[in-house]
Amino acid sequence: MIKAILLTVVSIILAVAVLYLLMIMPRMLHRPDSAPFAGVLYAHRGLHDNTSEAPENSMAAFQKAVDAGFGIELDVQLSFDKVPVVFHDFSLARACGAEGKVADYTYEELQQFTLFDSDQRIPKFSDFLELVDGRVPLIIEYKIPGGVTEVCPVADKLLQDYKGAYCIESFNPLGLLWYRQNRKEIMRGQLSDNFLKSGEKEFSPLLYFALHHMLFNFLTKPDFIAYNHNRYKDLSRRLCRYLYRCPAVAWTIKSGEELTNRRKDFDLFIFDSFLPEK
Repeated sequence: MIKAILLTVVSIILAVAVLYLLMIMPRMLHRPDSAPFAGVLYAHRGLHDNTSEAPENSMAAFQKAVDAGFGIELDVQLSFDKVPVVFHDFSLARACGAEGKVADYTYEELQQFTLFDSDQRIPKFSDFLELVDGRVPLIIEYKIPGGVTEVCPVADKLLQDYKGAYCIESFNPLGLLWYRQNRKEIMRGQLSDNFLKSGEKEFSPLLYFALHHMLFNFLTKPDFIAYNHNRYKDLSRRLCRYLYRCPAVAWTIKSGEELTNRRKDFDLFIFDSFLPEK
């Protein structure tokens, strides 16, 4: 009787372990070429300083990154009139000191606001692409509220004419799913973190648990995992990199010491707050 119970318990444990490994499995076959992104450091929201005339996600910060030869990580979302703009927060409060969200205003209305204490304004995604013009590789993060993935097809329409190297990423698995279904040749990445330890409370703990452990990978099949570098020991992240050989991107490195310490744990690095040696 005891032997039968133990056998059942072991079988259940093995079945759960196999199911877990299948759920976190990234794309294994026909992966896009990651070579254009290798050996490059990525300036987080451009080469920015929010106390200067080149604040985050501004055209001035992007120009500085291009001039310095750094890749660029940036954020894209839609205005009220469905214009893709480059801006990180859904709310305008932190960066513009204004009420409401980006999606509450048309693009022209957004131009009344300046970024932090500069004269820079919220850029159009199309203007950003014209500025960079393929000179450095891009990591494009889609800001997707809830289940609304409208930013994906709208921004992708612009990207289809872009000649430079780019990949996309999102915290929202639905963005990756859209790319898997519609633009599977584009390199896509799952952003993740230990959301509960980071104090996130907007959604249910169960959803944050699933996002933290990347349990939607079986649906979205990411090509890389972009992860909070302070959580580099998290099991799902380590399995994706070491078991499945899925490239690992670190965000956000804020010093030369952090960059040195995480070299062996990640393949690509997004940085801000210091100027790394290339």
